[in-house]
Amino acid sequence: MKRRLIALLAVAATCLPSLAEGSDFGMWYSIDASHKLSRQWSYDVGAQLSNRNNMKTLDSWKLGLDVGYKPVRWLKLSVGYSLIDKNRDERLKLHSDGTPNKWTPSYWGLRHRFRVSATGSVDWGRFSFSLRERYQLTYRPEADGKKYDVDNDEWDPVKAKTKHQLRSRLQVEYNIPRCKVDPFASVEMFNGKDGVEKMRYQVGVEYKWRKRHSFSLTYRFQDYTDEDDASYHLVGLGYQYKF
Repeated sequence: MKRRLIALLAVAATCLPSLAEGSDFGMWYSIDASHKLSRQWSYDVGAQLSNRNNMKTLDSWKLGLDVGYKPVRWLKLSVGYSLIDKNRDERLKLHSDGTPNKWTPSYWGLRHRFRVSATGSVDWGRFSFSLRERYQLTYRPEADGKKYDVDNDEWDPVKAKTKHQLRSRLQVEYNIPRCKVDPFASVEMFNGKDGVEKMRYQVGVEYKWRKRHSFSLTYRFQDYTDEDDASYHLVGLGYQYKF
């Protein structure tokens, strides 16, 4: 089993450069700690770091806290908050004649994200299926002096912005007999005010060690409905500790 897993990861690593052609490729790293307060209450704290531009540019870092409540065995409700520092891409707006209008260089900006989730799950043999519905609100504060107005030769602020999204994720996991490595796959739809904004497809494996520790390796493909946004290939490495 271990030899087959190593061979599979080697093939995936060989294919990644070709997948990234014509689109963007990056990685993300996450570390989490969770604690079960009782049969119903739990909480999770975590940090995440990611890059983009074929791993050349640091994209963002994130710190988050989630509190979960299970009124029944098959349903989990949770609320959470994340502080995000995002490295925004450089942007240039043009007049109709093609001359520069406004230029926003790349800069780091904080975001506040609030979320409410409901996850229903069911087991069927060694398979576990779950459906998660999540509403999230992301607030980006105003950033002074980040946008250059070419016509007036002055720096303007980037205005504050609030974004609402409804995320729907269907996930399946499989428990391999007498094996500490479990594969999983999911598909997630991001809905905004104008409809579907992004689709996220994900496959991965999780390795559990001594009940409290788990490590994950994930491949993620993100497809945007906006033609101006390139598709995104991501590989994730994660660690979680339960106490």
